[in-house]
Amino acid sequence: MSELAEHSGVSAGTIKHYLREGLLGPATDVVRTSRNMAYYPEAFVDRVRLIKRLQEERFMPLRVIREIMSDDPDRAARVIELEDRILERAIEAGEAGRVSRAAVRATYDLPRNVLARLEELDVLTPNPRGYDADDVAIIEAISRFRAGGYEQALGFTVYDTLRYRQALGPLVEEEVRTLLARLAGEVDVERAMEIISSGAEPLRELIGAMHSKLLLAELRRHRGGARE
Repeated sequence: MSELAEHSGVSAGTIKHYLREGLLGPATDVVRTSRNMAYYPEAFVDRVRLIKRLQEERFMPLRVIREIMSDDPDRAARVIELEDRILERAIEAGEAGRVSRAAVRATYDLPRNVLARLEELDVLTPNPRGYDADDVAIIEAISRFRAGGYEQALGFTVYDTLRYRQALGPLVEEEVRTLLARLAGEVDVERAMEIISSGAEPLRELIGAMHSKLLLAELRRHRGGARE
């Protein structure tokens, strides 16, 4: 147990708790040589680390972790690796493409109070170095909306962005679940990253085109209802 704790970086007390909760596999995997002595499989080292990460980084309760580990612990590890790589690449890209607040204000005709309100709503999430590429794209879109006549006097405000975020939230959650389920373990991480990166732009175009078709269909439905 002391060696397992040393190699995994997790305390013996925590590991014993994992054992009691059935998180480390069947008891037959442990070879007991006496009441106070046992040998544990080397695979327990990675498994203990994985459980700790799921607790601390994913805030998963032990009940959920037990279900994941009993289903396929190796797959759980692959999912986490893929998630980490996606986040690392997104963070790197975001930091590399940041634009200062001053540059944004000089480029786009949006009042400071509008930008501040979008930040309060977490629609924009700048850091001290400025806005990332997605923030800038949102700012540009809102600026173009306002230039095209979507004015506050007509009832169009920054709060309209919340409607899109609320609608997209469940879609994105489902998208992440689907991506991880289909890619983790089926292809190596580098290939998975290539697939995800190559799909970003077509996905934007797909959502835009489907939104356009749905908008037109809804307008036709309204016109038909008015005639009735």
